[in-house]
Amino acid sequence: MRELTCDVAVIGAGTAGIAAHRAALDAGVKSILIEQGPGGTTCARVGCMPSKLLITAANAAHGAREAHRLGIRVGEVAVDGPAVLARMRHWRDRFVASVFEGLDRLPAETRLSGRAVFEGPDRLRIDDHTRLRFKAAVLATGSSPSVPDPLQDLGHRLLTTDTVFDMEDLPASLAVLGAGPVGLELAQAMARLGVETQVFDPGDSLGGLSDPDLKAAAREIFSQAFALHLGAKVERGRVDGDGARLGWDGGETRVERVLAAAGRPPNVRGIGLELTGARLDERGSPAHDPRSLLCEGSAILIAGDANADRPVLHEASRQGRIAGRNAARIAAGEGAERPERWVALAMVFSEPQIAVIGGGFDEGADRLVGRADFCDQGRAQVMDEAQGGLRLYAEPGGRLAAAELIGPGAEHLGHILAHAVQDGLDVRRLRERPFYHPTLEEGLDTALSDLADQLR
Repeated sequence: MRELTCDVAVIGAGTAGIAAHRAALDAGVKSILIEQGPGGTTCARVGCMPSKLLITAANAAHGAREAHRLGIRVGEVAVDGPAVLARMRHWRDRFVASVFEGLDRLPAETRLSGRAVFEGPDRLRIDDHTRLRFKAAVLATGSSPSVPDPLQDLGHRLLTTDTVFDMEDLPASLAVLGAGPVGLELAQAMARLGVETQVFDPGDSLGGLSDPDLKAAAREIFSQAFALHLGAKVERGRVDGDGARLGWDGGETRVERVLAAAGRPPNVRGIGLELTGARLDERGSPAHDPRSLLCEGSAILIAGDANADRPVLHEASRQGRIAGRNAARIAAGEGAERPERWVALAMVFSEPQIAVIGGGFDEGADRLVGRADFCDQGRAQVMDEAQGGLRLYAEPGGRLAAAELIGPGAEHLGHILAHAVQDGLDVRRLRERPFYHPTLEEGLDTALSDLADQLR
């Protein structure tokens, strides 16, 4: 077994790991990137990009079916499942290939392949071929889909967020377990592509919404698209021919395929973290500073999905840069920096879209609420997308603190609101900005006016 040394060891070549490795190299230290798993990043391979490709096809089919509402007759709409999935994989593979092309531009001597396991606070073993000593390490091992116990024995009938995009054809029927962002996006896409779809979740929310009014609106909207079982926990699952039969308190159903979309826990088990001195919680995850990303009791930093904090790409990329720079500082004997966090921003690319900014609704917070509904908003009505609403939450002094919305164009409105919250803008100051007519942004103006009236 060969012996190597480096300043910074980066474990995992996903979005966070690649960003950390580049940041460490830019800081002038010797960094080694250890690649394990299929690569290509979660986003490009099994996350953001293939799901949006599927959603785009689904929305095209839905738009064709609903064109008669605008006086457009298109005849029968036929969905070619294999063709839809083939196009999705074609573009998915191009996005993945671009990631590998970027990796190949990195110096070959800074990369290793294999599974890394800690043998001590400053030592890693990579498979059976290399032992690597480091001064600081970045843990960017990503996450893997969770499979509930009742689904463990379903064999090929079970899909996960890692395998659903490899189907050759669409199933006739599908049960989705989990009504969070990923589950909701894929459930609606499948339903619009002609798959008989059911969604199960033991909670009472969809897509991460927490405002009571918006939760109710989401339930009403999405229950028209697929069978929605909120408050239902699937307790039984068994093989039934080429399909699966699921049971919950209050019912039973048979479907051709089951999709587990109930979360992606971090990949931190079985890699020797207990030998590093890092303080671990009851799940085996290292306690860490959310700003510096430094794990308590060690010279290890943790970034991206591995820390289970904000598992979205823009956060993973930034966390990787922070972790890489701090790892370089620690390797040089300096202290870690603690940059301010970005405002929390989450989005769901359903129709209507969902955005949650700054954590959204907080029942215990002393906040004013500004309201606007898209049901009677001019541009939304013109677009035939008049659904949902917007809620803004402001501190008593007027500072905009958070927001939630479900409606058309939420991905764009969400960015405006995230930047306003990040910059600490006052409601009255933001209210004085121009809002063009007719635009969806006028809904934001309505909610701001509501808040401004309360602040007088």
